[in-house]
Amino acid sequence: MFNPSVSHKLYYGWVIVAVLSITQLTSWGILYYAFSVISPFMQAELGWSQVEVTGAFSLAMFLNGLMALPVGRWVDTRGTRALMSVGSCIAVLLLLAWARVESLVVFYLVWAGIGLIMACVFYEPAFAVIAVWFARKRARALTVLTFFGGLASLIFIPLTAYLVDAYGWRMALNMLALILAVLTILPHALFLRRAPTDFGLLPDGQPGPEPSTLKATTFSISLPEALRGMTFWWLTIAFSLTSLSTLAFTIYLIPYLLDRGYELAFAALVTGSFGAMSVAGRLLSIPLSGFVPQRIFPALLFVIQALGLVVLLLGSGPLSVWCAVALFGAGSGALTPARAGVMADYYGPNSYGRINGMLTLLTTWARVVAPIGAGFMASILGYNRLWWLLAFLTFLGGGAVLAAAHAYQNYSKRAQPLASAGGGIEID
Repeated sequence: MFNPSVSHKLYYGWVIVAVLSITQLTSWGILYYAFSVISPFMQAELGWSQVEVTGAFSLAMFLNGLMALPVGRWVDTRGTRALMSVGSCIAVLLLLAWARVESLVVFYLVWAGIGLIMACVFYEPAFAVIAVWFARKRARALTVLTFFGGLASLIFIPLTAYLVDAYGWRMALNMLALILAVLTILPHALFLRRAPTDFGLLPDGQPGPEPSTLKATTFSISLPEALRGMTFWWLTIAFSLTSLSTLAFTIYLIPYLLDRGYELAFAALVTGSFGAMSVAGRLLSIPLSGFVPQRIFPALLFVIQALGLVVLLLGSGPLSVWCAVALFGAGSGALTPARAGVMADYYGPNSYGRINGMLTLLTTWARVVAPIGAGFMASILGYNRLWWLLAFLTFLGGGAVLAAAHAYQNYSKRAQPLASAGGGIEID
C-alpha cells in the first residue's frame, strides 16, 4: 500500500482527498438525498402521513447537530479512521433495518440512528482531515471534496428513483446499502491516516522536523480560547443566518413560484437546478477566491446570495428566476468549502473538530426553525416580505463575517506573536 512516509511526487493528502470525495458523494447521496425519493412510496404502502414520515428526517437533522461536538472531540483526539469506518458499517445496518420497517416507532428509531451516524461520516469529520493535511492548498482541497459532495443529489436521486421504480423501495434500500458498504467502509479503513506530522511532513507535503517537534510549532487555538473571542460568535451568527435563508429558499421557492403563476413543471425544474448551481459555485470559487482574502471571501458569498433574492423579487419572467437561483445557489455552494477554510485559518488543525463541532451545534437551531418559521412568516407577511427579510438577514450575515475578521485582527495584535502561514504557536 502507498506509504505516506516515503517521498513521492504525489502527496498522500491528495489520495485522502480522492477517497473522501468518493465516500462523501456516496454517503450524502444515500443517507440524505435518497429519503426524498423513497418517502412517498413509504407513505403509500404503510399509510403514514407526510408529516409523520418527514418528522423522522427532522429528528435526524436535530440529532446530527447535537452529535457535532462529541464527534469533533473524538476527531481531534483519535482521528477519523475508526470513526468513519465504524460509522459507515452502522449506516449500512441502519439502511437494511429501514428496508424492513413496519412500525412508525421503529422507523423513528432507525432515523434517530441515521442522524447520529451522519455526524460521523458527513462533512465535519472530513473537513477536519483536510484541515490537518493541508495549509496553503487547503482551499483547493476543500473545493475538490465539496464539488464531489455536491454531485450527490445529481447522481443518487435519479439512481434511487430508478431502483425504486424497478424493484420497489425496500429492495432499493437493500441495493443502496450494498453500494454504501462497497464505496465507503474499506476506503475509510484502508486509506485514512491521522496527520502528515506522523510521517515527518508538514501540511501540503513539505518536509518537516521530527514528528515529536512538529506539534510545538503548529499554530492552533483550543476550544475554550476560541469561545472567549468574539470571532467565533460572529461566525456563529453569520452561518446561522445563511442556514436559515438557504433552507427557507429551497423549501419555499416552489410554492412562491406557483403563487406567481408559474407552471409546476417549471418551478420543479428551476428548484431542482439548485444543486447544479451549488456545484458550479464551488468550481468558480477557486479562481475567485484568489482575488479576495480567505477571511473576507465568505462575506462576498453572502452578498451574492442576497442579490439572488433581490433579483427574484425585482425581476420578472423565467429568466429572472433562473438568474436568482444561479446567484443564490452558487453563493450557497461556495460557502461550504469557504466556511471550512476560514475556520481552519482562524483556529488551526489541532482543535478544529471541537471548534467546528461547537459551531455546528450552535447553528442547529436555524435548520430546525427554518422550515416552520419561514412558513409562518410567509403566511403572515406574504412571500415577497419573506424574501426581503431573508435578503436583509443574509446581508447581515456578510457583515458578521467582516466583524469576525476585524475581531480576529484585533485579537492577534493584542495577544501575540501568532505565526502566519508557515507556522506559529499552539494555544492549548
